[in-house]
Amino acid sequence: MFTYLANPQRFERFACIAIPVCGWGALVLIAVGLWFGLFNSPVDRFQGDTIRIMYVHVPSAWLGLSLYFGMGIASFIYFIWRHNLADVAAVAIAPVGAVFAALCLATGAIWGQPTWGTWWVWDARLTSMLIQFLLFLGYMALRAAIEDDRLAARSGAILAMVGVINIPIVRFSVDWWDGILHQGATVFRADGPSIHGSQLLPLSLMALGFTLLATWMILYRMRTAIMSRKADNLQRLREAKA
Repeated sequence: MFTYLANPQRFERFACIAIPVCGWGALVLIAVGLWFGLFNSPVDRFQGDTIRIMYVHVPSAWLGLSLYFGMGIASFIYFIWRHNLADVAAVAIAPVGAVFAALCLATGAIWGQPTWGTWWVWDARLTSMLIQFLLFLGYMALRAAIEDDRLAARSGAILAMVGVINIPIVRFSVDWWDGILHQGATVFRADGPSIHGSQLLPLSLMALGFTLLATWMILYRMRTAIMSRKADNLQRLREAKA
């Protein structure tokens, strides 16, 4: 896929189609998901209306992990094969992933206060998710701190690949450590989802909508970065001829 899209013209053709499709798809799915989540799903027996935070919190958590994994894969491709498009993808993913990780932490705190009686606990799930957010910030800070583009790309790729080890820690922390307040998996379970269909539908719509939204933002950032690089190259050529 990266090899096919490495050609700027191919990527531009792909992005011109994918960006509006993802953008409009995200808008429709999130709007429908919010309607079902706010007006057509039941109030929880124990948590009341606060359960509706789940429709933003869970998709944000999913994207905070999956986007870092995607950044790690793109970094691996660049590190091994020096594929420039992969590096562009990793750079584009980082701030988007950071936003969703931050949204996950913020909505989790809002949900935790009425449920647990506190905004934050140093629970393994919460702490490892905080580390995930800091890894996104660390990647962006490292790239910005190094002036040499190749060294910055290589150093960032190493950090991104090392940080992937935190993903299974976040995912399985509730299974590995006792005494954790955060509940276990309710959707991706071997015996099937444990939540009611009236809640699973809006949750699925929101998850898909957020995924398309993230894809829209990443593709838009990638196209902008590629156009910026082309403009810089043209400028250098003009200066060399002058």
